[in-house]
Amino acid sequence: MDLDFEGWTCPVPLRDTPAITMGHGGGGAMSGELVRHLFLSGYGDAGATGELGDCAVVAAGGARLAFSTDGYVVKPMFFPGGSIGDLAVNGTVNDLAMAGATPLHLSAAFILQEGTPLSEIGRIAEAMGAAARAAGVKLVTGDTKVVDSGSGDGVFVTTAGIGVVPDGVDIRPGRAAPGDAVLVSGDLGVHGVAVMSCREGLEFGTGVRSDTAPLHGLVAAMLATGADVHVLRDPTRGGVSAALNEIARDAGVGVELVERDLPIPGEVADACSLLGLDPLQVANEGKLLAFVPSPSAELVLEAMRAHPYGKNARRIGSCVTEHPGMVVARTALGGSRVISMPIGEQLPRIC
Repeated sequence: MDLDFEGWTCPVPLRDTPAITMGHGGGGAMSGELVRHLFLSGYGDAGATGELGDCAVVAAGGARLAFSTDGYVVKPMFFPGGSIGDLAVNGTVNDLAMAGATPLHLSAAFILQEGTPLSEIGRIAEAMGAAARAAGVKLVTGDTKVVDSGSGDGVFVTTAGIGVVPDGVDIRPGRAAPGDAVLVSGDLGVHGVAVMSCREGLEFGTGVRSDTAPLHGLVAAMLATGADVHVLRDPTRGGVSAALNEIARDAGVGVELVERDLPIPGEVADACSLLGLDPLQVANEGKLLAFVPSPSAELVLEAMRAHPYGKNARRIGSCVTEHPGMVVARTALGGSRVISMPIGEQLPRIC
């Protein structure tokens, strides 16, 4: 029998991992390979085409709708500053906001392990309701499944959301352009450290609380300046490192950061040093990165700083023509270092 090798495609991730590992869920290189070489390959022409951002923007009845879905497997389910409940709502709201959309409606699906106390599920539901009210969205549909004791781990939550993208707004990774300023809305690494600080076996004293928050109001304030915002991204799994590397790759540009301008709180830096982690790879749940033309940077920063969720906003770098597809940081000593894409999972079960 003759085999047509030219027509073959690779249906599995490129790395030598014949089974799923924790690294496939980390938002880094392994996650990207899983999506591109297994899921999209399997979907064929029924799957997404073009850029893969935080959400999809689709046409519907003359409007442009943003559509996103996300799963949450946080351990522990309750942590300083939040819980899996408000995290699930805010995370999907923020994915919609990164397209410039006004979030409208969310769904919520629960996988519950047999034996989980009803009181804990009630706390999660209340947290979701409070977060939805604060964000101005409605939880309109959902589903519940229960698995045998030992087959899950407490509560897993999947949320999906839809929102409306205003006319004239075009925010996507491929629009990053040389000369853009790279902005961040506040301190980095806070959420990941807050979760790790209360994880069994890793407890350490810190006053860090999760930064989980809905960011669509901050995005609306940025757009109200009239600036042409090119790219927005909330640096969740894989942190700033993964987010900027994905943007650099998709747009075919280089990104240059100024290391001394990166807003990493002392407590976060100390915790990362203790645990051997890179703060730029630690998840954030209430921060955004923005690429805007440099002439508009100060105008946008002024609007961000006037909003409660952007009061510590600053410029951290620029988009450049050099080293396309790569992110580098200028160090305090005048040298430079490559900010690489994370391979797998630094901090499993963080979001």
